[in-house]
Amino acid sequence: MAILVFPQIPTAFLLQHRRRCSLPRCSSSPATVKFSTSNGITTSGAAVIWYKNDLRVDDHPGLIAASQHTAVVPLYVFDHRILRYFTEEMLELLLFAVKDLRNSLKDLGSDLMIRFGRTESVIQDLVKEVRASSIYTQEEVEYDSRLVVKKVKENLGIVLLEEKSPKLSLWSTPLYDIKNGVDLPMSYDDFQRLKLSVLSPLPSPDIPGVVTELAWGPLPTLNDLKEFVDKDPYKLKDSWTSIKNRSAENVMQNARSLVSISLTNGFVANSGESSQSNLNSLTTRTKEKRLKKTAFITTQGSFVGGGTSDVLNALAAYLKYLEGTTRDDWQEVHEKLRNAETREGASFGTLFGPALQLGIVSRRRVYYETIKYEKDRNGGFLSPFGYSAATIAAAADHVCSVEWYSLVASRSQLDFTKRYSTRFWRWNGHLIQYAVVGSEGPAILLVHGFGAFLEHYRDNINDIVEGGNRVWAITLLGFGRSEKPNIIYTELMWAELLRDFIVDVVREPVHLVGNSFGGYFVSIVAGLWPALARSVVLLNSAGHYIPGYSSVPPSKERKTTGIAWLGARGLSFYLRLSFRNLVKRCYPTKTDRADGGLLNEMVRASYDPGVLVVLESIFTFDPSIPLNYLLKGFEQKVLIIQGMKDPISDSKTKVSVVKRHFKEIVIKELDAGHCPHDEVPMEVNSIIREWVANIESKREFLEQTDKDGSKIAA
Repeated sequence: MAILVFPQIPTAFLLQHRRRCSLPRCSSSPATVKFSTSNGITTSGAAVIWYKNDLRVDDHPGLIAASQHTAVVPLYVFDHRILRYFTEEMLELLLFAVKDLRNSLKDLGSDLMIRFGRTESVIQDLVKEVRASSIYTQEEVEYDSRLVVKKVKENLGIVLLEEKSPKLSLWSTPLYDIKNGVDLPMSYDDFQRLKLSVLSPLPSPDIPGVVTELAWGPLPTLNDLKEFVDKDPYKLKDSWTSIKNRSAENVMQNARSLVSISLTNGFVANSGESSQSNLNSLTTRTKEKRLKKTAFITTQGSFVGGGTSDVLNALAAYLKYLEGTTRDDWQEVHEKLRNAETREGASFGTLFGPALQLGIVSRRRVYYETIKYEKDRNGGFLSPFGYSAATIAAAADHVCSVEWYSLVASRSQLDFTKRYSTRFWRWNGHLIQYAVVGSEGPAILLVHGFGAFLEHYRDNINDIVEGGNRVWAITLLGFGRSEKPNIIYTELMWAELLRDFIVDVVREPVHLVGNSFGGYFVSIVAGLWPALARSVVLLNSAGHYIPGYSSVPPSKERKTTGIAWLGARGLSFYLRLSFRNLVKRCYPTKTDRADGGLLNEMVRASYDPGVLVVLESIFTFDPSIPLNYLLKGFEQKVLIIQGMKDPISDSKTKVSVVKRHFKEIVIKELDAGHCPHDEVPMEVNSIIREWVANIESKREFLEQTDKDGSKIAA
């Protein structure tokens, strides 16, 4: 859907996250395992601190609650289900964080137990061994992490301790002090007007004891960890996962090289070797220049890492960018800042996002240090006219934005009024909402258009599933309840998001269905990574058909211009005034389908943090590569469902061109507008179900023919 407004997020769920550090004291049960405490008293019972994405002792409510027990056993488990999405650099960052966490706990008189395997089994064994009465762990929003927490809770029911199972307590570090979450406004704009106070971070507690008899486990090396990840029992074939290793731009560049007559195969090969040689040389030089004391501790050095103190030191350097410095480590931060500033304020998320994701520092610690520095610059006051430095604004805005979307994700997964549950997956550090329905049959991925969200397929998902299919629907980054980070948005970025979602979440080839801009995105996916697609269904897709087109335009750098900045703000104001009429125009035959549920979701999200950044992409979006080029060689697997009363594009001309020049493509013309799947869902569902069944039948026939041919040849 091409209407440029966004669904908004309800905030009533914030009450659930108002868990300050005054957690109830947990009682200990008699046990046979003895503990030596810091005050020399021998006692029994223990609390287990299960670390995941909270790798710190500072501002840690779970650790504070556990410290009220007579003994504490901190635990980190390297679990395949959590690590499978980590890049090599993130694994390296994780190891440094775990190492620093162990050292920090030792400074407090404790230690960190390190284990490998399925967390529920590890915790079950540990609870039996130490007779723990409570387990504390951070509340999660990502589906895979929530699933692991659920498994742990189920397993704890098997462990009986004096006729009582150990208690699993979830905690969080809310940024805002919310008194009554039920009455909170649904709009982020209204939420800001409440001017809620921000909670201050908490100091690390005194930990009462350490278990002397336990084997704490060694810290693995990076090679050990990579070998462990490679042995993931659920790991897909390398040929499948390696698809993610080539960026969309890299695939496009190869296509440009192939069509260039001036480049011979040998020259292209040598150029690749030369480029790799230059890259290796650059990496070597970078390593040689690496400072002894640096916050960029990974081999690639892409972002800040280490322990809490390292990250806070880098934060101080970042905030004080305008002051200049003679310190080498701070100068390095300043250089990285300049390189990462692809648009105003984007550098903070790039440099500090991974550390926040792993919980090396908490969001409210970052906010506290940022505001403290702002007050120091202004004589102890905060100006009502904004922040005094761009770096301060970047840090504060990032933390507030990430906090909002974390709350949104938690509430979304507790909304039982929907016809299907939603989940969240983290992509490049950002939360992505999706839904999955069905247990058997071909996999189908539904992709919405610009300004919409997964529930734009509200009356398609279940009906398509009833036809014997499995359906995934995704809310793209920058829309709906997915995060809207401060990054450069391009059609290739969204295509890579879909690629990774198919590889990591769906984990098998899919039938791609896309509306409006979503149709263009899925066409890019099918064109650049054809192994991911069974077929393509275009619902009034963006893009054009140009007969005889054979070249790929050169890539161009995407930057935010003054025109885009002003245009996005003007467009946002205009859309909030007129979006209801604009949406209804897209439903010319059934305007009642543009109902309150759809419209309210759109207008609410138009106030979300980051919306203006997404709107700026309208002015840099580049659909110049025609659809017929992207889908070349895929024509017999392409279905066009075209609403012929589309007010946004010329449906008659588009259909005429396809019929005349691309006869292999199947076309279904409907009496509908720009969003036929939502305007006449039953018609579209029937067409999609029949299409998928035919494609699957042909594929199975060809596979069987190949098998029979192989047997005869043998």
